[in-house]
Amino acid sequence: MNDGRPDPERLLLRAEAEEAEERKKLRGRLTIFFGAAPGVGKTYAMLQEASFERDVEDRDVVVGVVETHGRFETTTLLAGFERLPRREVEYRGTTLDEFDLDAALARKPSLLLVDELAHTNAEGSRHPKRWQDVEELLEAGIDVMTTLNVQHVESLNDLVARVTGVVVRETVPDSVIDSADEIKLIDLPPEELLERLREGKVYVPAQAERAMENFFRKGNLIALRELALRTTAERVDADMQAWRRAQGIEKTWGISERILVCISPSPHSAPLLRAGRRIAARLHADWFAVNVETPATQSLPATERARLSAHLRLAESLGAATVTLSGQRAAEELLKFAREHGVTKIVVGKQRVLRWRDRLRTSFVDELILGSGDIDVYVTAGEQEDAEPKERPAARLAPAPGSGALREYAMGAAVVAATTLVAYAVFGRDPLADVVMTYLLGIVLVSMRFRFRVALASAVLSVLAFDVFFIPPYLTFSVADLRHVVTFAVMLLVAVVIAGLTQRVKDQAQFAKTSERRTAVLYALSRDLGESIDEGNQARIACRHLEDVFDATVAVFTRSATGDTELLQASAGLSAPLDKEVGVVRWVANQAKDAGIGTDNVPGAQGLYVPLAAASGEVLGVLGLYPKNPERLSDPEQRRLVQSLALQIASAMERARLAGEAQRARVRMETEQLRSSLLSSVSHDLRTPLAVMKGAASSIVDDDAALPPETRRDLAQTLLEETERLERLVANLLDMTRLESGAVRVEKEWQSVEEIVGGALARTERQLARHPVEVSVPPDLLLPCDGVLVEQALVNLLENAAKHTPEGTAVEISAARAEHDVTLCVADRGPGLAPGEERQVFEKFHRGPSEQATPGFGLGLAICRAIALAHGGRIHARNRSEGGAAFELTLPVEGEPPSAPPPEIPDKSGSVEAG
Repeated sequence: MNDGRPDPERLLLRAEAEEAEERKKLRGRLTIFFGAAPGVGKTYAMLQEASFERDVEDRDVVVGVVETHGRFETTTLLAGFERLPRREVEYRGTTLDEFDLDAALARKPSLLLVDELAHTNAEGSRHPKRWQDVEELLEAGIDVMTTLNVQHVESLNDLVARVTGVVVRETVPDSVIDSADEIKLIDLPPEELLERLREGKVYVPAQAERAMENFFRKGNLIALRELALRTTAERVDADMQAWRRAQGIEKTWGISERILVCISPSPHSAPLLRAGRRIAARLHADWFAVNVETPATQSLPATERARLSAHLRLAESLGAATVTLSGQRAAEELLKFAREHGVTKIVVGKQRVLRWRDRLRTSFVDELILGSGDIDVYVTAGEQEDAEPKERPAARLAPAPGSGALREYAMGAAVVAATTLVAYAVFGRDPLADVVMTYLLGIVLVSMRFRFRVALASAVLSVLAFDVFFIPPYLTFSVADLRHVVTFAVMLLVAVVIAGLTQRVKDQAQFAKTSERRTAVLYALSRDLGESIDEGNQARIACRHLEDVFDATVAVFTRSATGDTELLQASAGLSAPLDKEVGVVRWVANQAKDAGIGTDNVPGAQGLYVPLAAASGEVLGVLGLYPKNPERLSDPEQRRLVQSLALQIASAMERARLAGEAQRARVRMETEQLRSSLLSSVSHDLRTPLAVMKGAASSIVDDDAALPPETRRDLAQTLLEETERLERLVANLLDMTRLESGAVRVEKEWQSVEEIVGGALARTERQLARHPVEVSVPPDLLLPCDGVLVEQALVNLLENAAKHTPEGTAVEISAARAEHDVTLCVADRGPGLAPGEERQVFEKFHRGPSEQATPGFGLGLAICRAIALAHGGRIHARNRSEGGAAFELTLPVEGEPPSAPPPEIPDKSGSVEAG
């Protein structure tokens, strides 16, 4: 029912489109001149378009690399452009001219021309492929025009090979083409292209003749032209659909299609991925490439794991979302994933060979079809990759046994022989049931120790041994009683079932062990990282854990204040590779992409570099791994573990940075509170003495002649008192500011406590004039401290006591030495502290209910606490049982006091010298 409210799905799609449009504004614009074959005029059309942009649109246009192939028209048109110098690369004794990516980034024109997008760069370049150079240019905000032929599109690679018989090695991922802002089709009928070929406008005559006999046959050109037209039409249709969604026009389909392609280590997965990409493109659908790890696939050979990793990278280059699932049964996990993600079509490879296991149970394809429900299942066959060696799918089931395999088979045979001897010695030849059970026990032992193939061979060998030694006629394979054939069959079947179940239990145990190890690694790293909020310590923790897991040396890089990358923490012995690969680290941090071993970005690097990307998308740093065995990082399982650990490290670093920002925010908040409190206090406590001083001064000035001497003296005394009061207020403000900013340095020297107390009493003589003072300080008590600061603290405590106690009450000052500290105490006989005020009195600007009419900022006791903390001591307040409050300042005693100077002995001449 339509209630007039907007469709949430449509609003979400529109929001996503607007967000994508905003991101594209920061990225350069990519224009691809697309053609069916070389010679159709792509480069010429690109130069014409660039001339228009330069002359009419007044844009800064630079040629990065353009291949004219000796064509006169193209060379003439190229002459008017600024061109970047080529980069010379030495390769196998030959000097090659390559596109200079760094020069282009430094020049940073508005529009750059980069011909032949599918070109393979010379070894030693930053990227293996030119399309990767273009990606970096676009990320830098540079518009790029380039050219591409249809045979270089990755998803069409096998179709082109099937039509033309030529396997094209240089391909461009479909994701790059899909991200292009504009695709311009440069079309030319096959007859005209062949005519240009004959005229030498494409290749030199000898090369043109060979091309016309092979690739440039008319039928091939017609098929390539159709592919180019279809690809362009699909792109135009996709643009139309995007425009309809942006305008709020109803979609053609009620539910968007989603495709799932099942992949495995099989060499047929590569063409299956391309087929899935074509289906997804025609249906304008998102698609997934999914691999399922089961207990049976945990022990794949290194070659097959490497092939699976290559398939996953191919799927990513084709634009698929790659997913690896784990479970007991592959079909169940795939169907569960498909339903959770709204998959409408599953593409799976056709089974080429019927294995014996499929005769006994439902095959993988049949399980998918039976459990798919309303999901369509496409069972298709892919052509064998020409680049792959021809191998039979069943070859992996029976590899050539090496020395280890032969030893296992020999051990299995030995167990069968031992079982035969035990059965013959214990049971003889009559109780056949006991003999059969003994053989089954031997098969269980073999299954527990060795692989399924060895257990299967032992089962067959057990049946043969049972026939030879226990079934008459003995020592022959003949069977006198045909009923024993049934016994053989049942025995073999039971043995096979036992071996299969035992192998399944072993596989599940290994699978659980692997999962547990992965979980334990993630948990241990997460636990240790969670205990620290310091980036340096987190980097050390990460290096320690990853060194143990991957048997590699590890480095963690972070961004410096200037935005560049710098080494934060590393294992020992990494200076050499780090010095050589600083550029790779910087590129990974800027591009947020993996690079190094096992990747398509700088594959010749000595390590694997993974960006530490936070949840916000910001790259906080780079993780570098330098394994002792580089092939280990080609394993998909290891790569996924690296990604998981990098995510954990990035999350921890982000948490540390957020904690730092929270701390800085708290400091700013406290600063604002301090400023607010300061202003509110200043507004009253500074204006009051200023008003009194102004009134007294104006009275003296205006009525000087009429004022009697007593009145003039009183006014002058008022001026003096208020000036001193104002001076104390300002001094307290300045002292508090200096102490909190760290501008005050504590200079500790051995001081006499008696002298410090005497100085404080001298400074507070007027304030304590109406209070009797009792002093109890040992005359020989020494304290290592900053005498000026400690005296100021005592002055503040004495002023506080005089201010808040009735006249005539005593103020007591005492000092006592403990084992490691000295405590100075100022006690009074006043009203004491309110409940709960023992800690609050030392807060800045705190004033109790009874102090509202008392002048002051409430900073005196806060200054005392700051002085105590600066000395490494403490201060606290308490109420006295006999009435009043006591403030105790405790300061640490470090070291031994200096010894007393030696007595002075007068010499005969009357001078004094040391004895």
